[in-house]
Amino acid sequence: MATRYRSFNPSGPLYLTAVDWRNPDHRRSAAASLVQGVYSQEHDRQGHQALAPPWWDFFNFRLFRVLVDNDDRSIFGAIYEFKSPPPSGHHNPLHIPPRYVVAFRGTMTGWETMSQDLTLDLKVIRNTLEDFNPPFISVPIEMMTKTEILKKGIRILRSVTTAGVTTALNTLRQRPQTGDWFAALSRWIPYLFVNLSDPISAEYVGYFKHREWMEANGAGAIERISTRNTISGAIESLHLLPSAYVTIYGSPVQGLGQAHGLDQWWNPNIQCWSKLHRLIGN
Repeated sequence: MATRYRSFNPSGPLYLTAVDWRNPDHRRSAAASLVQGVYSQEHDRQGHQALAPPWWDFFNFRLFRVLVDNDDRSIFGAIYEFKSPPPSGHHNPLHIPPRYVVAFRGTMTGWETMSQDLTLDLKVIRNTLEDFNPPFISVPIEMMTKTEILKKGIRILRSVTTAGVTTALNTLRQRPQTGDWFAALSRWIPYLFVNLSDPISAEYVGYFKHREWMEANGAGAIERISTRNTISGAIESLHLLPSAYVTIYGSPVQGLGQAHGLDQWWNPNIQCWSKLHRLIGN
């Protein structure tokens, strides 16, 4: 969700007088700003003020390519290129920004984009959005209850049931387990930024926490089967992340809008903690 402020000045991270790409706070602010730039591009396309360029100019990027939806011609993404890449062999960590950044926006509820965006949202819920990276949609158990025993019980029941159904169906169809892609993907470690008050992203935390608990208690094999599949479609694998570096927002928020907003991630006073989660074994 884009911040309600679309102008970089004064709502952007102007406090970053110099970007240190070693600093995780700076990298997080830059990533959120480049995503905001996509929202602002679509806003500009709809006939509003040209407010988008400062969101990437500030970080010394240029707009390399605009990604346009073929159905409604809306802008859903952008590819940015760093203007001054370091020379070959340059090893100063202060000067190693990404050469290219691919950014996608989320749902916009204006009438120009609402129809297509909501159609894609339904595909996300049904796990049928296959042409770019969908979010992890799941029942937000982390928000449903504060009782750890109940949360753990729900997740164990779901894991055992899913693994059992998948194994039975694979046996009946004489279909081998197809987990090689999952293990191969585990070498990629994306950075996730999650607010526990956001029902759209909060379950990432529970997913990785539960997976670690299952591994520690000798049930890792069950969880690995469950992670790869869903009850509704054991034929099709669910696209979950094997590994991730998860940053959890810990500052107080007011309402879903703030919990799901981008502006929290370039806040200089953010309180957060991070943890690396990696797939163990096959």
